[in-house]
Amino acid sequence: MTKLSILDLSPVIQGGTPAEALQNSLRLAQAAEQFGYERFWVAEHHNMKGIASAATSVVIGFIAGGTEKIRIGAGGIMLPNHSPLVIAEQFGTLASLYPNRIDLGLGRAPGTDQETSRALRRTLQGSADDFPDDVMELQHFLKKAEPGQRVIAVPGAGTNVPLWILGSSLFGAQLAAYLGLPFAFASHFAPADMEQALDLYREGFKPSEQMKQPYVMLGFNVCAAESDKEAHYLRSSSLQSFLNLRRGTPSLLPPPIKDFESRMTQQDRAILSQLSRCSAVGDLDTVKEGMARFVDKTGADELMLVCSIFDHEKRVRSFELVAQAGADLLERTH
Repeated sequence: MTKLSILDLSPVIQGGTPAEALQNSLRLAQAAEQFGYERFWVAEHHNMKGIASAATSVVIGFIAGGTEKIRIGAGGIMLPNHSPLVIAEQFGTLASLYPNRIDLGLGRAPGTDQETSRALRRTLQGSADDFPDDVMELQHFLKKAEPGQRVIAVPGAGTNVPLWILGSSLFGAQLAAYLGLPFAFASHFAPADMEQALDLYREGFKPSEQMKQPYVMLGFNVCAAESDKEAHYLRSSSLQSFLNLRRGTPSLLPPPIKDFESRMTQQDRAILSQLSRCSAVGDLDTVKEGMARFVDKTGADELMLVCSIFDHEKRVRSFELVAQAGADLLERTH
Protein backbone atom coordinates (compact mmCIF):
# COMPACT_ATOMS: atom_id res chain seq x y z
CA MET A 1 0.00 0.00 0.00
CA THR A 2 1.65 3.23 -1.15
CA LYS A 3 1.17 6.16 1.21
CA LEU A 4 1.20 9.82 0.16
CA SER A 5 2.91 12.65 2.02
CA ILE A 6 3.93 16.26 1.36
CA LEU A 7 7.31 18.00 1.41
CA ASP A 8 6.75 21.73 1.81
CA LEU A 9 9.56 24.22 1.19
CA SER A 10 7.51 27.11 2.61
CA PRO A 11 7.95 29.00 -0.68
CA VAL A 12 8.20 32.78 -0.50
CA ILE A 13 6.58 34.22 -3.62
CA GLN A 14 7.57 37.39 -5.43
CA GLY A 15 5.75 40.21 -3.65
CA GLY A 16 5.26 38.03 -0.57
CA THR A 17 6.99 37.68 2.79
CA PRO A 18 8.36 34.79 4.90
CA ALA A 19 5.56 35.44 7.40
CA GLU A 20 2.96 34.84 4.69
CA ALA A 21 4.84 31.75 3.47
CA LEU A 22 4.82 30.20 6.94
CA GLN A 23 1.11 30.89 7.39
CA ASN A 24 0.51 29.25 4.02
CA SER A 25 2.50 26.22 5.17
CA LEU A 26 0.22 25.87 8.17
CA ARG A 27 -2.90 26.21 6.03
CA LEU A 28 -1.57 23.63 3.60
CA ALA A 29 -0.81 21.20 6.44
CA GLN A 30 -4.32 21.65 7.80
CA ALA A 31 -5.75 20.93 4.35
CA ALA A 32 -3.42 17.93 3.94
CA GLU A 33 -4.74 16.53 7.19
CA GLN A 34 -8.29 16.78 5.87
CA PHE A 35 -7.27 15.22 2.54
CA GLY A 36 -5.80 12.18 4.30
CA TYR A 37 -2.05 12.62 3.74
CA GLU A 38 0.24 10.54 5.95
CA ARG A 39 2.81 13.18 6.90
CA PHE A 40 3.86 16.77 6.24
CA TRP A 41 7.58 17.60 6.21
CA VAL A 42 9.56 20.83 5.94
CA ALA A 43 13.23 21.14 4.99
CA GLU A 44 16.31 22.93 6.27
CA HIS A 45 17.77 25.38 3.75
CA HIS A 46 19.80 28.48 4.51
CA ASN A 47 20.53 31.75 2.69
CA MET A 48 17.75 31.09 0.16
CA LYS A 49 15.36 33.99 -0.17
CA GLY A 50 12.61 31.79 -1.59
CA ILE A 51 12.49 29.26 1.29
CA ALA A 52 11.17 30.23 4.74
CA SER A 53 11.84 27.01 6.69
CA ALA A 54 15.47 27.60 7.77
CA ALA A 55 14.60 27.27 11.48
CA THR A 56 13.13 23.86 10.75
CA SER A 57 12.35 22.64 14.27
CA VAL A 58 10.59 25.94 15.04
CA VAL A 59 8.46 25.60 11.90
CA ILE A 60 7.62 22.00 12.80
CA GLY A 61 6.39 23.12 16.22
CA PHE A 62 4.26 25.84 14.63
CA ILE A 63 2.65 23.43 12.18
CA ALA A 64 2.19 20.62 14.69
CA GLY A 65 0.46 23.06 17.04
CA GLY A 66 -2.03 23.97 14.32
CA THR A 67 -2.88 20.39 13.31
CA GLU A 68 -4.23 17.39 15.20
CA LYS A 69 -3.19 14.02 13.80
CA ILE A 70 -1.04 14.25 10.65
CA ARG A 71 2.63 13.41 11.27
CA ILE A 72 4.92 16.45 11.07
CA GLY A 73 8.63 16.24 10.49
CA ALA A 74 11.90 17.31 8.91
CA GLY A 75 12.82 16.36 5.39
CA GLY A 76 15.31 17.02 6.60
CA ILE A 77 17.62 18.33 9.25
CA MET A 78 21.11 18.77 7.78
CA LEU A 79 23.00 17.12 10.63
CA PRO A 80 26.49 18.50 9.79
CA ASN A 81 25.13 21.94 10.74
CA HIS A 82 24.28 20.87 14.30
CA SER A 83 25.47 18.88 17.26
CA PRO A 84 23.50 15.66 17.74
CA LEU A 85 22.68 16.67 21.32
CA VAL A 86 21.01 19.91 20.21
CA ILE A 87 18.87 18.08 17.65
CA ALA A 88 17.98 15.41 20.23
CA GLU A 89 16.81 18.15 22.62
CA GLN A 90 14.85 19.99 19.92
CA PHE A 91 13.07 16.93 18.59
CA GLY A 92 12.70 15.44 22.04
CA THR A 93 10.87 18.62 22.97
CA LEU A 94 8.67 18.36 19.87
CA ALA A 95 7.92 14.70 20.60
CA SER A 96 7.03 15.58 24.20
CA LEU A 97 4.62 18.28 23.04
CA TYR A 98 3.14 16.27 20.14
CA PRO A 99 3.49 12.56 21.05
CA ASN A 100 3.64 9.99 18.24
CA ARG A 101 3.47 12.67 15.55
CA ILE A 102 7.08 13.79 14.97
CA ASP A 103 9.51 12.44 12.33
CA LEU A 104 13.20 13.29 12.00
CA GLY A 105 14.73 12.95 8.54
CA LEU A 106 18.49 13.44 8.44
CA GLY A 107 20.70 14.62 5.58
CA ARG A 108 24.44 15.02 5.30
CA ALA A 109 24.51 17.98 2.89
CA PRO A 110 24.80 21.48 4.37
CA GLY A 111 21.67 22.75 2.64
CA THR A 112 23.52 25.89 1.61
CA ASP A 113 26.80 27.29 0.28
CA GLN A 114 30.17 27.01 2.02
CA GLU A 115 30.25 30.60 3.24
CA THR A 116 26.84 30.20 4.88
CA SER A 117 27.94 26.87 6.34
CA ARG A 118 30.81 28.65 8.03
CA ALA A 119 28.43 31.28 9.41
CA LEU A 120 26.17 28.51 10.76
CA ARG A 121 28.88 26.43 12.39
CA ARG A 122 31.67 28.98 13.03
CA THR A 123 34.09 26.24 12.02
CA LEU A 124 34.17 23.65 9.24
CA GLN A 125 36.26 21.16 11.20
CA GLY A 126 33.45 18.64 11.03
CA SER A 127 32.38 17.28 7.65
CA ALA A 128 29.87 15.08 5.89
CA ASP A 129 32.26 12.20 6.60
CA ASP A 130 31.20 12.42 10.25
CA PHE A 131 27.56 11.87 9.33
CA PRO A 132 27.29 8.13 10.23
CA ASP A 133 28.83 8.72 13.66
CA ASP A 134 26.59 11.75 14.22
CA VAL A 135 23.48 9.73 13.34
CA MET A 136 24.42 7.00 15.80
CA GLU A 137 25.17 9.57 18.49
CA LEU A 138 21.77 11.14 17.90
CA GLN A 139 20.13 7.70 18.15
CA HIS A 140 21.89 7.21 21.47
CA PHE A 141 20.55 10.48 22.89
CA LEU A 142 16.97 9.63 21.84
CA LYS A 143 16.99 6.22 23.52
CA LYS A 144 16.37 5.62 27.20
CA ALA A 145 19.32 6.87 29.20
CA GLU A 146 21.71 4.19 30.40
CA PRO A 147 22.84 3.87 34.05
CA GLY A 148 25.73 6.23 34.64
CA GLN A 149 25.21 8.13 31.37
CA ARG A 150 26.65 11.57 32.03
CA VAL A 151 25.19 13.54 29.11
CA ILE A 152 21.44 13.15 28.69
CA ALA A 153 19.09 14.93 26.29
CA VAL A 154 16.29 16.46 28.36
CA PRO A 155 13.76 16.34 26.75
CA GLY A 156 14.88 13.68 24.31
CA ALA A 157 15.99 10.58 26.18
CA GLY A 158 13.41 7.82 25.81
CA THR A 159 11.35 9.59 23.13
CA ASN A 160 12.71 7.34 20.36
CA VAL A 161 11.76 9.85 17.68
CA PRO A 162 11.65 7.88 14.39
CA LEU A 163 14.75 8.60 12.29
CA TRP A 164 14.93 8.56 8.50
CA ILE A 165 18.01 8.75 6.32
CA LEU A 166 17.65 11.13 3.40
CA GLY A 167 19.84 10.97 0.33
CA SER A 168 20.36 11.64 -3.34
CA SER A 169 23.30 9.25 -3.75
CA LEU A 170 24.35 5.68 -2.96
CA PHE A 171 25.92 6.69 0.35
CA GLY A 172 22.60 7.38 2.04
CA ALA A 173 21.14 4.12 0.77
CA GLN A 174 24.01 2.11 2.22
CA LEU A 175 23.89 3.91 5.57
CA ALA A 176 20.11 3.50 5.89
CA ALA A 177 20.45 -0.21 5.11
CA TYR A 178 23.28 -0.70 7.61
CA LEU A 179 21.42 1.10 10.41
CA GLY A 180 18.07 -0.50 9.59
CA LEU A 181 16.33 2.84 9.07
CA PRO A 182 13.71 3.96 6.54
CA PHE A 183 15.22 5.60 3.46
CA ALA A 184 13.94 8.69 1.65
CA PHE A 185 15.53 9.30 -1.76
CA ALA A 186 15.45 12.79 -3.29
CA SER A 187 14.33 11.58 -6.70
CA HIS A 188 12.24 14.72 -7.19
CA PHE A 189 15.39 16.71 -8.03
CA ALA A 190 18.23 14.14 -8.39
CA PRO A 191 16.88 10.88 -9.84
CA ALA A 192 20.09 9.71 -11.56
CA ASP A 193 21.06 7.09 -8.96
CA MET A 194 17.56 6.19 -7.84
CA GLU A 195 17.34 2.61 -9.14
CA GLN A 196 20.82 1.64 -7.96
CA ALA A 197 20.24 3.26 -4.56
CA LEU A 198 17.00 1.33 -4.08
CA ASP A 199 18.69 -1.95 -4.96
CA LEU A 200 21.55 -1.30 -2.54
CA TYR A 201 19.16 -0.35 0.24
CA ARG A 202 16.79 -3.27 -0.16
CA GLU A 203 19.51 -5.88 -0.64
CA GLY A 204 21.69 -4.63 2.23
CA PHE A 205 18.98 -3.84 4.78
CA LYS A 206 19.65 -5.08 8.34
CA PRO A 207 16.65 -5.20 10.71
CA SER A 208 16.83 -2.85 13.69
CA GLU A 209 14.79 -1.87 16.73
CA GLN A 210 13.04 0.76 14.63
CA MET A 211 12.48 -1.18 11.40
CA LYS A 212 12.23 -4.91 10.69
CA GLN A 213 11.92 -4.54 6.91
CA PRO A 214 13.15 -1.95 4.40
CA TYR A 215 10.88 1.02 3.78
CA VAL A 216 11.35 3.37 0.83
CA MET A 217 10.00 6.87 0.38
CA LEU A 218 10.64 8.59 -2.96
CA GLY A 219 10.41 12.27 -3.79
CA PHE A 220 7.95 12.94 -6.62
CA ASN A 221 6.94 16.21 -8.31
CA VAL A 222 3.24 16.84 -8.85
CA CYS A 223 1.16 19.66 -10.23
CA ALA A 224 -2.54 18.96 -10.70
CA ALA A 225 -5.27 21.23 -12.04
CA GLU A 226 -8.59 21.03 -13.84
CA SER A 227 -6.81 20.58 -17.18
CA ASP A 228 -3.38 19.53 -18.44
CA LYS A 229 -2.88 22.99 -19.90
CA GLU A 230 -3.57 24.78 -16.63
CA ALA A 231 -1.31 22.38 -14.72
CA HIS A 232 1.64 23.03 -17.03
CA TYR A 233 1.02 26.77 -16.72
CA LEU A 234 0.98 26.63 -12.91
CA ARG A 235 4.11 24.48 -12.83
CA SER A 236 6.12 27.07 -14.74
CA SER A 237 6.72 28.87 -11.44
CA SER A 238 8.58 25.95 -9.90
CA LEU A 239 10.50 25.27 -13.12
CA GLN A 240 11.71 28.87 -13.24
CA SER A 241 12.75 28.61 -9.61
CA PHE A 242 14.63 25.35 -10.18
CA LEU A 243 16.51 26.81 -13.15
CA ASN A 244 17.46 29.87 -11.11
CA LEU A 245 18.78 27.64 -8.35
CA ARG A 246 20.88 25.57 -10.77
CA ARG A 247 22.31 28.78 -12.23
CA GLY A 248 23.44 29.82 -8.78
CA THR A 249 20.88 32.61 -8.48
CA PRO A 250 18.16 31.31 -6.10
CA SER A 251 15.07 33.49 -6.25
CA LEU A 252 11.65 34.12 -4.80
CA LEU A 253 9.01 31.91 -6.39
CA PRO A 254 8.00 33.76 -9.59
CA PRO A 255 4.51 33.97 -11.09
CA PRO A 256 3.66 31.46 -13.83
CA ILE A 257 4.35 32.19 -17.49
CA LYS A 258 2.19 31.08 -20.41
CA ASP A 259 3.90 28.67 -22.83
CA PHE A 260 7.01 28.69 -20.63
CA GLU A 261 8.28 25.33 -21.86
CA SER A 262 8.25 26.52 -25.47
CA ARG A 263 10.49 29.45 -24.47
CA MET A 264 13.15 27.33 -22.80
CA THR A 265 16.66 27.11 -24.23
CA GLN A 266 18.30 23.79 -25.05
CA GLN A 267 20.38 24.16 -21.91
CA ASP A 268 17.23 24.72 -19.85
CA ARG A 269 15.65 21.61 -21.32
CA ALA A 270 18.72 19.55 -20.51
CA ILE A 271 18.67 20.73 -16.89
CA LEU A 272 14.97 19.99 -16.49
CA SER A 273 14.89 16.71 -18.41
CA GLN A 274 15.89 14.72 -15.34
CA LEU A 275 12.81 15.94 -13.44
CA SER A 276 10.35 14.41 -15.92
CA ARG A 277 11.28 10.90 -14.75
CA CYS A 278 9.78 11.64 -11.34
CA SER A 279 6.91 14.01 -12.13
CA ALA A 280 3.21 13.97 -12.93
CA VAL A 281 1.69 17.17 -14.30
CA GLY A 282 -1.87 17.50 -15.55
CA ASP A 283 -5.48 16.88 -14.69
CA LEU A 284 -6.73 14.20 -12.28
CA ASP A 285 -6.45 11.32 -14.75
CA THR A 286 -3.02 12.37 -16.03
CA VAL A 287 -1.59 12.65 -12.52
CA LYS A 288 -3.17 9.37 -11.46
CA GLU A 289 -1.57 7.56 -14.41
CA GLY A 290 1.82 9.18 -13.83
CA MET A 291 1.89 8.27 -10.14
CA ALA A 292 0.77 4.71 -10.85
CA ARG A 293 3.53 4.18 -13.43
CA PHE A 294 6.15 5.48 -11.02
CA VAL A 295 4.98 3.26 -8.16
CA ASP A 296 4.77 0.21 -10.45
CA LYS A 297 8.35 0.87 -11.57
CA THR A 298 9.90 1.55 -8.18
CA GLY A 299 7.76 -0.32 -5.66
CA ALA A 300 7.83 2.77 -3.42
CA ASP A 301 6.20 2.33 -0.03
CA GLU A 302 5.48 6.06 0.11
CA LEU A 303 5.65 9.10 -2.16
CA MET A 304 6.85 12.41 -0.73
CA LEU A 305 5.11 14.88 -3.01
CA VAL A 306 6.54 18.26 -3.95
CA CYS A 307 4.48 21.05 -5.51
CA SER A 308 5.26 24.78 -5.50
CA ILE A 309 2.58 26.98 -7.06
CA PHE A 310 2.49 30.79 -6.96
CA ASP A 311 -1.21 30.99 -6.06
CA HIS A 312 -1.68 29.33 -2.68
CA GLU A 313 -5.30 28.34 -3.28
CA LYS A 314 -4.29 26.68 -6.56
CA ARG A 315 -1.60 24.81 -4.63
CA VAL A 316 -4.10 23.54 -2.09
CA ARG A 317 -6.39 22.48 -4.92
CA SER A 318 -3.50 20.66 -6.59
CA PHE A 319 -2.89 18.59 -3.47
CA GLU A 320 -6.63 17.92 -3.17
CA LEU A 321 -6.69 16.50 -6.70
CA VAL A 322 -3.52 14.48 -6.02
CA ALA A 323 -5.15 13.02 -2.91
CA GLN A 324 -8.10 11.95 -5.06
CA ALA A 325 -5.69 10.34 -7.53
CA GLY A 326 -3.89 8.72 -4.63
CA ALA A 327 -7.07 7.14 -3.30
CA ASP A 328 -7.25 5.04 -6.46
CA LEU A 329 -3.53 4.29 -6.13
CA LEU A 330 -4.05 3.03 -2.57
CA GLU A 331 -6.73 0.65 -3.78
CA ARG A 332 -4.44 -0.66 -6.53
CA THR A 333 -1.53 -1.34 -4.19
CA HIS A 334 -3.53 -2.65 -1.21
